[in-house]
Amino acid sequence: MTGTALMRTAADSAAVPAAFVARAAELDDLEDWVGRDPAGRSARAVEIEQDAAADGDAVSQMRARLIQADAAERSGELKAAAEAMWLINEWAHARGNRYLIARSHLLLGRTYRNLGDVAALLEHAVAAVEALEDTVPPRRRLPYVVKYADALTETGSIEAARERYRQAEELARHSTDIRDRMLVLNNHAYAESLAGEPERAWDVVRRMRATAAANNHRLDPNDLDTVASVQIALGHYDDAEQTILVAISGYPDGPQEADSLPEFLLTLATTRRMQGDLPNAQDTLNTCRDQCEAHGHGEILVRVMQEQAELYAAAGDFANAFAEHKRFHTAEKEVISAAREAQARSRQALFEVNEAREEAEQFREQARRDPLTGLRNRRYVDEQLPGMIEQAARTGAPLWAALLDLDHFKRVNDQCTHEVGDRVLIEVARLLIDAAPVGGFAARLGGEEFLLVVGGMDGEQVAGYLDRVRAGIAGHPWGPVTGELPVTVSIGADAAMPGSSQAELLAGADAQLYEAKRTGRDRVCVDAGAVERTRRVGSGRG
Repeated sequence: MTGTALMRTAADSAAVPAAFVARAAELDDLEDWVGRDPAGRSARAVEIEQDAAADGDAVSQMRARLIQADAAERSGELKAAAEAMWLINEWAHARGNRYLIARSHLLLGRTYRNLGDVAALLEHAVAAVEALEDTVPPRRRLPYVVKYADALTETGSIEAARERYRQAEELARHSTDIRDRMLVLNNHAYAESLAGEPERAWDVVRRMRATAAANNHRLDPNDLDTVASVQIALGHYDDAEQTILVAISGYPDGPQEADSLPEFLLTLATTRRMQGDLPNAQDTLNTCRDQCEAHGHGEILVRVMQEQAELYAAAGDFANAFAEHKRFHTAEKEVISAAREAQARSRQALFEVNEAREEAEQFREQARRDPLTGLRNRRYVDEQLPGMIEQAARTGAPLWAALLDLDHFKRVNDQCTHEVGDRVLIEVARLLIDAAPVGGFAARLGGEEFLLVVGGMDGEQVAGYLDRVRAGIAGHPWGPVTGELPVTVSIGADAAMPGSSQAELLAGADAQLYEAKRTGRDRVCVDAGAVERTRRVGSGRG
């Protein structure tokens, strides 16, 4: 999404302050290509958050905070990062900011993936893609589709992943940054390799190389590592060695993950062993081991042991090969055990975050329900109805607001008791819940006044529906509750017009309710003009 488009939700008018637009553009940049100077990236996000807070630019403030959470998660601060991501996700849901909903799901997916939970990765990847609006430019949509494809790959759905990679390639064609196309092709090639399809992977590698050459772009070291891995899978060991040597020579020139160099060295050692160049393979493996021990890359060090065992075996030193293989298995178990312990601690942290989140959701749900009847309340109506009116205007589907008011309710309170009055309100609410149509809702606005929001019916249908609601309340066996006092409702309804506001819609319904009261009560009045408008529109409901 462009900076200006993102900031429209931060101002009441279409004239977005220039500072907001510039800030959003910088945030776009910080969200991309996260390998660059992670500490500096996070520090700049802190500054932007502070500036945005001072300007009242809430959207940029949340985006900057999410960048900090991203950096924190990458550095291992899982609990704080996940908590921040969830809070921003909730903030975005409450305000309908679909871009932040999507981005927070994208980062949450990676968080769960790093815990080995690929099912959660896929769930969040799907949620992220679904949240993106159609107006999001292709370049801003690209990372979400790629991550969705990666998630499908890791859950064993390579056919579905291929379709998503194809879509991502089409999106990348709209970008002027060649790294976008490289990202898609590199991930696709790696996915095919993971799926045990080296020939397919090589087809993608060829396209990646051709695309880079046509744009005078040099593949970065991580791209080259993918190429070398595919070449090894195909048995092209000499080519793989030359490829990974280029990656190693280019390593200091660009932003890489901390474990990239030892990964590259391990790949190089493998290529040399496979070619029979055992002395150089051993020298390379020794250098790789030194790197791992110096920088604490324990997981790679275990694979170094495995490669060492293969080197001993290739040299015919089977006794040492067997001994090293035993050391490898022991170390592998230790790493797996440590990883499981860390994973358990991380999952506990996420559990605590999710538990707090669920409690907050319960409180929010309670705040949007009437405590007496359990129906939705005015706050819920104010949050939901404007969006439903806008959607109805876009689709042309009728949307009705019907106000219901209990007739002579004061008599119930006066002649019975207020406790009986509460029982009447509760029972009417239950009848409205039972009668509420799919796609609509029932709410209590206060006192004895209720609201039904109804979609998809034309005027004649809604009049018939509301009359059945009226009759259902009037015909309910009220004797055990109110004795001989009847309980009836008057109903007034109006339909939303293109461009109308919530206030205008409810005022129209209120005018019809007044007419129902004036003409005798226990009846339904529907705006005649709305009936005619919706008759022309038509409806698929019965």
